[in-house]
Amino acid sequence: MAARAYWQGQIRLALVSIPVEIYTATKTGAKISFNQIHEPSGKRISYEKVVPGIGPIDRDEIVKGYEVSKGNYVLLDDEEIEAVKIESKRTLELVQFVDAHEIDPLYFEKPYYVAPADDLAEEAFVVLRDALRQAGKVGLGQLSMRGQEKLVAIKPCGKGLLMETLRYADEVRNGQSFFADIEADEPDKELLDLATSLIEKKTAPFDASEFENRYVEALRKLIDKKAKAKGGAKIIEDVEEPAGKSGSNVIDLMAALKKSVDDEAPKKSASKGKSTGGRKKSA
Repeated sequence: MAARAYWQGQIRLALVSIPVEIYTATKTGAKISFNQIHEPSGKRISYEKVVPGIGPIDRDEIVKGYEVSKGNYVLLDDEEIEAVKIESKRTLELVQFVDAHEIDPLYFEKPYYVAPADDLAEEAFVVLRDALRQAGKVGLGQLSMRGQEKLVAIKPCGKGLLMETLRYADEVRNGQSFFADIEADEPDKELLDLATSLIEKKTAPFDASEFENRYVEALRKLIDKKAKAKGGAKIIEDVEEPAGKSGSNVIDLMAALKKSVDDEAPKKSASKGKSTGGRKKSA
């Protein structure tokens, strides 16, 4: 089954309009979610809307409220909220271009793939893609999606384009306040060189398929095991206790770094001797 476009419209660059389709680049299938179940009956738990001192109430008595002070709310009905939603103009206008490294990773929110809508749009699409790649720039604009206006960045991605929604400035905390107590002293040069050497030895091309979500995998195995067991018997796993008290075991940083660097050396030389033909390719 072909993927369904999340958004259809056009990218506008000055007087040039390029019909495109946007698809979500991530999936939630790998996540495991749970429902709350009443154990004696095995039925799923539902929740009533309850007001303290009044009890259960009807859904048609519910409105949205924004708390302006403790216990004081500004009430808004659905029609009022609907009236201020941004009209979807089906146009993403690129209004500014920046170097890719200028955007702090903190601002990136969610990725989407962008493809030309048809054969007629392909030529202009390819020109925009290659122009961005040649200039080393990212295009910025604002896009109406489901009644909200999103700040987005457009950049080349293989044969297509990648659009990433960005957080607005007031959605990002200033991290420097969390680092205020860190001393500004320079680290010991020998320690720094050892740490740098260790980083270089462990450096390799990024391949997301090399990493597995071990928690999800273990959870799937547990679910499969219980599903196959008669009566869904509970499984209790023993938790190992720490072997004795460690006390104040202070590890010498210099010795630890040196040992780490030495341990990485044989791994590096061994990996060079192996064929890379069996290495997984990233998607």
